[in-house]
Amino acid sequence: MSQLIKGVLQRDLAIAFNQKGELAQPLLFLLIVVTLFPIAVGPAPETLQRIGPGVIWVAAILTALLGMERLFKQDYLDGSLEQLLLSGVPVFQIVALKSVVHWLVCFLPLLILSPLLALFLHLSMPMYLALFLSLLLGTPLLSLVGAIAMGLTVGVQKGALLPLLLMVPVFIPLLIFATSAVESAALHLSYAPQLAIIGAMLLCALALAPFATAYALKVSQH
Repeated sequence: MSQLIKGVLQRDLAIAFNQKGELAQPLLFLLIVVTLFPIAVGPAPETLQRIGPGVIWVAAILTALLGMERLFKQDYLDGSLEQLLLSGVPVFQIVALKSVVHWLVCFLPLLILSPLLALFLHLSMPMYLALFLSLLLGTPLLSLVGAIAMGLTVGVQKGALLPLLLMVPVFIPLLIFATSAVESAALHLSYAPQLAIIGAMLLCALALAPFATAYALKVSQH
């Protein structure tokens, strides 16, 4: 790993952990959403089991959107993004590292807290396992696809809704297959096909998203 790439990784992690308020914001939002749903629909275990996986996944998507703007916006505003693009280092490597940092900050806490959330929503062990595996495969996809959307809109003023509109075509299928996996687990059916589809989407994103984001960032500078 080159010194510049290592420096970008250390800088992004340092910024994320120094801004503890912004670091805690997505996690607090997730906890609030998951806490309010049982209050709104009632504490019946059957109801919570039916809606719980969807609630957690919708909260995860909204959490991704909260932390997505930090990917490139600050670098764009202070000029460091332009310097990175002119440094000669492959831009896709920088994009990949920034996506990893976003996943660590936004989604790793979600995976750590997922047993507590599953307990709160009365999910059975097979349902929780399916939910955990779908989150493990699906959340990196959110970071990678979100990076493309943010790269396309980084220079747009007051364009907060544009990334959401760009990511919806990916988020909806992911939400459908992820919740379907948990429903299959609840019925004691195999959910391997749903996970295989999510895994295939992730592999495609790993292969294409860093290059697409790098191209989007270069376009945004002109």
